[in-house]
Amino acid sequence: MGKFLLGLATGLLLVFLTVVLIFFAAWRFRDRPPDIADNSVLVLRLQGEIPEKPPVEMPAFLGGDGPRLTVTGFWMTLRKAAADTHIKAVVLEPERLAAGWAKLEEMRADLDQFRKSGKPVYAYLRTPGTREYYLATAADRIYLGGSDLVMVRGLRAELMFFKKTLDKLGVVVEVEHAGKYKDYGDMFTRSDMSAETRDVMNLLVDDLYGNLVAKIAAGRKKTPEEVRSIIDQGPFTATQAQKAGLVDALKYEDEMWGELKDRLKTGEPHKVALDDYLKVPPEAVGLGGKSRIALVVAEGEIERGDAGDNGADESKLTSYGFNKLLRKVRNDATIQGVIVRIDSPGGEVVASDEMWREMSLLSRKKPVVISMSDVAASGGYDMAMTGDPIVAYPQTETGSIGVVFGKPNLHGLYDKLGITKDAVERGKHADVESDYTPLTPEEREMLRRGIDESYRDFVNRVATARHRSFNEIEPLAQGRVWLGDQAKERGLVDELGGLDTAIDLVKQKAKIPAAEHVSLVMYPSRRSIVDVLLRRGADDPLQTRLAQVFGRVPFHAWMKGGMLRVMPYWFTVQ
Repeated sequence: MGKFLLGLATGLLLVFLTVVLIFFAAWRFRDRPPDIADNSVLVLRLQGEIPEKPPVEMPAFLGGDGPRLTVTGFWMTLRKAAADTHIKAVVLEPERLAAGWAKLEEMRADLDQFRKSGKPVYAYLRTPGTREYYLATAADRIYLGGSDLVMVRGLRAELMFFKKTLDKLGVVVEVEHAGKYKDYGDMFTRSDMSAETRDVMNLLVDDLYGNLVAKIAAGRKKTPEEVRSIIDQGPFTATQAQKAGLVDALKYEDEMWGELKDRLKTGEPHKVALDDYLKVPPEAVGLGGKSRIALVVAEGEIERGDAGDNGADESKLTSYGFNKLLRKVRNDATIQGVIVRIDSPGGEVVASDEMWREMSLLSRKKPVVISMSDVAASGGYDMAMTGDPIVAYPQTETGSIGVVFGKPNLHGLYDKLGITKDAVERGKHADVESDYTPLTPEEREMLRRGIDESYRDFVNRVATARHRSFNEIEPLAQGRVWLGDQAKERGLVDELGGLDTAIDLVKQKAKIPAAEHVSLVMYPSRRSIVDVLLRRGADDPLQTRLAQVFGRVPFHAWMKGGMLRVMPYWFTVQ
């Protein structure tokens, strides 16, 4: 028996040591930069979502494929490639992209900037939708397989409503809100858009469609009228797309590479994968700088979280974790300026208020610029009200200055299931958040007063930060969502642009010479599987599953109840 236990202990020890050695090796060599050969072409194969926050890096022996692409990573990659004498061109291959329109605007602008280096961009498309084609119009030439399709057919915004389903289940959602456009809860209480929602959606889609038409027209050297007429004929076969001038040539991919080789006239090009090139440090191509600028990412649905959060969670934005990042940056003497990159539809009132407070403390100590991504609305907009310059893309979903309270009443569902609840309570309104009782008229009035007070505080905060009066801001509030260019016209943001604009502004504030390169320091930093294993998981399985089914809808915040500063509706423009 003793030999058995000794053997078992020895085996377990060997397994443990092996795992430790493997992880150490993965950690040691994960950042080793590749050698880039002369006459190389950078291949940008893009799929799925392009997040702001660095995802977890998995080692190769666990199926990982190196660093994961972020918006900032794409931006830096093209700047490195433009400066790298080994890189002669870029080949863009987007497929099934899920990025929002503001992120696509950043990426398209990055491709335009790269072309200014004199190096060509070729795009090879595989059954492109509108997103993929929009990005490809920044290329010098667009290729498509001869039997493929171009699924460009305009834009459509769809909202999902659950009232009829909830009626069948016996579920009632109790909602109160401040702001006539703060239609949060309509998805649970209506079966179609309200007049206010339809008004906003028409304005948003008109703006997005106008930008789409303008960028296609510029990229394909056509008039906007010609592009609108062409889109109305879509989708297209390959032959139809070429005839309409949407693509330049119908070729197999190897034939496209042959034409690029002929253009470069430098022999057979070496293909460099994006995952490999991400590992090349900026210093290797002369882009490193002594001045350090922090780029702090605020991405996801806002909630308070718990004290163990570290700001790196990919699925949500917690005040506990985000504030730790801000304090770390604030106390780092080597950081000369800060860009806070927001991509959030909002969430819990208290959490967004706590983050605003920490942002304000940071702003007192260091130069700060706010850069908004796909969405910075409601609580995501609230946290940015520090008085610092705000940069948004023309397509950034912005504003939604309003407050809402919601709770589910499951009494009808419990009746169907044969479940009853009985309670003993003290206090007149002890059951105000019970899922078994409806709100009384008195409770609704009480909640209305609280919501209105929170709404006035929100509007006053915006007015103070934007140097406007309450009466100037309130008509722009009402829970209404604006796109970035509309918000700029109304004084809700300062500049239209992306990362380049934000960097220029923070350099001005930090008194860094305009021509000087700076080093961007990402917060949170990249994480390996080791970081994940060493941290207790705190994901909500129900929330994760609902996110898979319904996408961006913040069910977690809604199910917790209480007052929310959150987008009034969730939509995807396809």
